[in-house]
Amino acid sequence: MARSTPDVSKLKATSRHGQVLAVSMMKDEAPFLLEWVAHHLAVGFTDLLVYTNDCSDGTDDMLKRLQELGLGHHRDNVIADGQKPQPSALNHAQKEPVVQNADWVLVFDADEFLCIRHPSGHLEGVLDETVAQGANGLVITWRIFGSAGVVDWSRAPVTEQYTRSAPPLWNKGWGVKTLFRFDPDYWKLGIHRPSIKNKWLETDFPDSVKWLNGSGRPMEEYFKFRGWRSIRRTIGYDWCQMNHYAVKSVDSYAVRKFRGNVNNKKDKYNADYWSLQDRNEVEDRTALIHAEKRAAIMAELLKDPVLSKLHYAALDRVEARLDEYRQTNAYAELRDGLIEAGKIPITKVEAKPPQARDPAKIAALMSRVEKKVADQPREDRRTDNVAGWAATDGDPYVQGTIDTATEIGLEWVPNHEIDLPADPRVFSPESLDAIIAGRFERRHARNIAGYLEGCPRVLEIGAGIGFIAMRTVRISTGLIYMAQDSRAALVSYAKDLAKRAGLDDGSRLKFTDGPLVLPGDGPDQAGGIQAYLFDFKPNALRIGRAADLPKERLAGLDLGSVARVVLPVISDDQASQYRAEYGPVLAAKGFVEDADRAASGSLQFDRREI
Repeated sequence: MARSTPDVSKLKATSRHGQVLAVSMMKDEAPFLLEWVAHHLAVGFTDLLVYTNDCSDGTDDMLKRLQELGLGHHRDNVIADGQKPQPSALNHAQKEPVVQNADWVLVFDADEFLCIRHPSGHLEGVLDETVAQGANGLVITWRIFGSAGVVDWSRAPVTEQYTRSAPPLWNKGWGVKTLFRFDPDYWKLGIHRPSIKNKWLETDFPDSVKWLNGSGRPMEEYFKFRGWRSIRRTIGYDWCQMNHYAVKSVDSYAVRKFRGNVNNKKDKYNADYWSLQDRNEVEDRTALIHAEKRAAIMAELLKDPVLSKLHYAALDRVEARLDEYRQTNAYAELRDGLIEAGKIPITKVEAKPPQARDPAKIAALMSRVEKKVADQPREDRRTDNVAGWAATDGDPYVQGTIDTATEIGLEWVPNHEIDLPADPRVFSPESLDAIIAGRFERRHARNIAGYLEGCPRVLEIGAGIGFIAMRTVRISTGLIYMAQDSRAALVSYAKDLAKRAGLDDGSRLKFTDGPLVLPGDGPDQAGGIQAYLFDFKPNALRIGRAADLPKERLAGLDLGSVARVVLPVISDDQASQYRAEYGPVLAAKGFVEDADRAASGSLQFDRREI
């Protein structure tokens, strides 16, 4: 079939913010190149600049053709003796007119795909809001994407094959890339972030630097001067994230190992690196936001006969190489080793430790302006930890239908003598982070005995997987605990966990998914829970999920046997909210808050003695 030259006018983005330039370095990326180019044109970059060195698969020829079509710029990365490819390319880029004339610049690699989560779905919307806040930079954090269990080579797009990643709060995956307003006189390019040139450090220029994180919140002042990773107080993905596909399939990894890498890192592609990067704990389909437009652009690019020929020749070439590799013992050993390495739980993954900070050395390097920032009171220079760290402000479980019919490999993490699974089918991403860290409901588990002291019969509403119920039964003698949750799938899951933990004694630990509200109940009635109260006669009522027992329904209940009501909270704001909503209702029923108990993570209301 005859092909025609693609319509470049349909492919190139324009921006109100000038030239928005992507800068990258590549070596032998031809099988993936057109997807990378099409994706970033779809995202909203107005221009692309790529440096190559020592290519053997046509990557450089494809980039030269893209340049001829007006869709980017290719430069040879001429590397001086003793220099590594990445620093060499950055040195060239610093003096490159295409870069010097750019308004915004982002430096990133061929295995990284910028993905926009901003409501606009486009880089233009992100820049609009960034500029509206008076900011001139955006610090974008990695999401580490694994193999998703894919072993064999496939021609399917990278962003469609690999949709499983590390949990968002896994701090080993917090490297950053920085999109910033570029001025070559003030800034020196860097692979993760630019640095202010020394001659401007002692001036007022640093005061003009305002960078935001990937959620559009201000970065802390220290990041103007140093750092290449997000921290708990600066992580953010609401606007954008940098998807990092460092491993792809086992076959793709084998191709990389056998041909070297862009930065000449000795033995980089080994099993240790695989286990670090092959993280598949949660599903993340953010990249598919751009899939339709990316596919349309790629189809248009393949109309060009030169690009098409080079693209398919690259695919044929890599598949032929793989056929050769598969006949060798080295390939078999690598394949088997990587599959085993992929089984290493995320809590057991080891990363190369960062070089220890030398406070004296850092202080000596600090400019006067940076010292002024560092000397500010801590509360003035630090922001709060990002919401969701080891806790969640909402329901800790996935919304909608919970389906555990399909078996998956699970990592089990001990928490207060009970093993909990890092199961993305059941837990929200924030809760997965808490489980992996051994912190799921940890504060409540640590303090529950004190809250239930003197209460031999406990009813919990909204108990979820029953972790607190299991913990309570394990550490208490003679106590009987009924754990209710309206989601049958969670109750079934809880029973399996209890059996695994050896806590399936039905005389002490009872699970139920019986309804709290019966047909015909009004907004202030809850016949189901009233039946629990009359039949079970609990001494303590724990409201694990407040949404299941709002104040109006609580007001209509007869709490005859209940001597204590416990409401777990995760923040001072939530405590204030619950105190305002439930306090008056419980006071009317003769309960008074024990204010001293709030410091331990729950509100406790005891029936007033007459």
